[in-house]
Amino acid sequence: MTALLLTQAVPAPIDARLRAAYEIHRLDLAEDPEALLDEVAPRIRGVVTGGARGCARTLMDRLPRLEIVAVAGVGTDAVDLDEAARRGIRVTTTPGVLTDDVADMALGLLLMTLRDLGLGERLVRAGQWGQTAQALARKVTGIRLGIIGLGQVGRAIARRATAFDMRIAYADPQAQLQLPYRHEPDLLALARDSDALILAASADQERVLITAEVLEALGPQGYFINVARGKLVDEPALVRALQERRIAGAGLDVFADEPHVPPALLDLDNVVLQPHHASATEQTRLAMGEIVLRHLAECFASEAAVG
Repeated sequence: MTALLLTQAVPAPIDARLRAAYEIHRLDLAEDPEALLDEVAPRIRGVVTGGARGCARTLMDRLPRLEIVAVAGVGTDAVDLDEAARRGIRVTTTPGVLTDDVADMALGLLLMTLRDLGLGERLVRAGQWGQTAQALARKVTGIRLGIIGLGQVGRAIARRATAFDMRIAYADPQAQLQLPYRHEPDLLALARDSDALILAASADQERVLITAEVLEALGPQGYFINVARGKLVDEPALVRALQERRIAGAGLDVFADEPHVPPALLDLDNVVLQPHHASATEQTRLAMGEIVLRHLAECFASEAAVG
């Protein structure tokens, strides 16, 4: 059977179908990952991974027969694309199916952060309702929303934000004149003119977009939401801005060094934290798994046809 390496868990129905069709080795469950690789690396012909974990060159170098890196996600920034191209390794993704979930998460984080929903729930659970005063929250409807990156996810966020009568502007390398939103290519200007910024940009360029200057421009009444990648943010600058209340709050689903979250964030009441779970619904993960299965089958079927 064709040997595959899995770097993370997949839904049980997808896992069962993978095990039925392939020889599966689970790097994420290995007590000694190095020992597992020493044993199986020469046989591995495919890697199933996620957008955040990807497949670095160091792993590719261990896999001399690697033919495909099947990413359950849309980001390829964690995959060494140059090395894959040099070796003729296919890199596939699962575009489209996670757009709604990520946009939903962005709006959920925006609502939680501006309305202090997490803090309110903690007060109720602690039996402090009526005993501890909670400051008034920020109204969501009608805010000025800046979206960084108007790809599929950014556009889905904008459609949802329209239902809240938000005034939407966006930063993107190209103006999308067919859409009714204002294009603002200058990030500092976008931040100054926004009550909240949502980062939805691709991380393929790996350029830090949210700098200390952008956060300063967003200001003490502004909020920041990230459903893209943590490495697009100057994370120490973000932590300082939250600690010093130079921005009002943040909602974060992604971090620079996952799964490690800066300890300082855990003590702050003006930040909502999620474990990179934007696409983590049963329906979407199953749909992503189906696409991964199809990409694997197409890869090995085409090879058999050539042979």
